[in-house]
Amino acid sequence: MVESIKKSWYVLHTYSGYENKVKANLESRSTSMGMENNIFRVIVPEQEEHEIKNGKEKTEMQKTFPGYVLVEMVMTDQAWFIVRNTPGVTGFVGSHGAGSKPAPLLDSEVEQILHSLGMSKRHSDVDFEAGETVKIVEGAFANLTGKITEVDPEKLKLKVNIDMFGRETSTELDFDQVDKLA
Repeated sequence: MVESIKKSWYVLHTYSGYENKVKANLESRSTSMGMENNIFRVIVPEQEEHEIKNGKEKTEMQKTFPGYVLVEMVMTDQAWFIVRNTPGVTGFVGSHGAGSKPAPLLDSEVEQILHSLGMSKRHSDVDFEAGETVKIVEGAFANLTGKITEVDPEKLKLKVNIDMFGRETSTELDFDQVDKLA
């Protein structure tokens, strides 16, 4: 059996209400079993819900896909075994059972889900530092260069100062909207 060496996104089915516990268990198992090069990001898709109760506004995080967790991984036999045997995981979505490996999400599906969560598809495998000059490759400021002023590795976002009409303007960009200059 040929194993994929490309990292892809997969959907895990979990016991309802155990999504965050599965995320914590999987991240812990990845580290303790030395699988950091095979299991990357684990995400529980959530969004803010605003509700007014008793005249007071209340903000809660609601699961976008209750009972499901996203995992970015390289599908090796060992990684597959570790993930599917994590407590709370009932299986992979897209697996036909009988020991078959699941199909990954399509890139367009991943981009749409991560974008709706305010995240970037690109993993933080590119290290950006404040003070670095980058070229913007996507968005309203494409083809301009700018200097990084802030890096948020958790959300994969950068604050970049660009020169527009002789004035310095700050903009927030995703990691995948810029390239490092050589």
